[in-house]
Amino acid sequence: MSSLLKHIYPGVLLSLIIASLAWFLGQTLPLIGSSVIALGLGLALNLVLPKSRGPLNGGLRFSSKTVLRLAIILLGSSLSVTEIFEVGRYSLSVMVFTLTAAFGFGYIFGRLFKVNWKMTSLISAGTGVCGGSAIAALSPVIDADDSDVTYAVGATFIFDIAMIIAFPIMGRALGLSDLAYGLWAGTAVNDTSSVVAAGYAFSEAAGDFATIVKLTRTLSIIPIVLIFSVFGAAAHKGKGREPKEGSRWAYLKGMVPWFILWFLIFAAINSLGLIPMQMGAGLKATSRFLMTMALGAIGLSTDMRKLKIAGFRPMLLGLVISTIVVIVSLVVQYALGLL
Repeated sequence: MSSLLKHIYPGVLLSLIIASLAWFLGQTLPLIGSSVIALGLGLALNLVLPKSRGPLNGGLRFSSKTVLRLAIILLGSSLSVTEIFEVGRYSLSVMVFTLTAAFGFGYIFGRLFKVNWKMTSLISAGTGVCGGSAIAALSPVIDADDSDVTYAVGATFIFDIAMIIAFPIMGRALGLSDLAYGLWAGTAVNDTSSVVAAGYAFSEAAGDFATIVKLTRTLSIIPIVLIFSVFGAAAHKGKGREPKEGSRWAYLKGMVPWFILWFLIFAAINSLGLIPMQMGAGLKATSRFLMTMALGAIGLSTDMRKLKIAGFRPMLLGLVISTIVVIVSLVVQYALGLL
């Protein structure tokens, strides 16, 4: 245990300092919000610190992954199961169309831009589902090359950063309600951390809604990977490359985002009235601070080289798919009478 603490201590401490500063500045600049400020501070420090930062890596990885999941779990303690399923019900209707648009138009424009189908599938999954997590989960199923993964992550990452800045501005310009904006950000912004940053930059309620929508959207990674695994198994049949049943099951178990289950458990406990109001408020404040801490770590650990190596055609494909998903999400909400 002591060796583990020693391994993560420097990076966690630096993330904590960034979060504290961002939290203070967020009270001064509420229109921007502490989440966006933390990400910006992390990215700024990223450019200044030396490339080799071995002592920090373990703690930054812990803060960006484990701390973010813990923050989402604690957020459940301030929400009710009814509220989660109500928002989730709306988001499922929107998601059907955004996911169809991401993969459908991704296929069309991928062929038009002469981007190989593996990279196209990864970019579509990253844009339609959950950024780097979806790309990482799908890549072994379709046997993608490392270069395909790198290009796909780079292409989706660029537009994640742009969306964090642009979404709150566009949401206010469009006069969106907290629910409409939360649905929009939760279904159209890629990575979970980016959804959190963009959501809470608009309002606290919008951030809560966006997070719920994003968790619902994240679960779609399971049927998508299963579908691609069926196609992959059919393509490799008879070539000695089919995964064994046991290894496939182990992979699927590892892919399931179990922290979402804990989020629902905390929400269920709160719905039963077992969490006092004052404690719930404290847990939610802790959740917001931990999210800020995770975003600072994400900014610090972001590989800026991905911006350079994404390449023109994959980046153009990512731009087209992202733009289509953003528009489709708004159009579907309008059709459902939510705008």
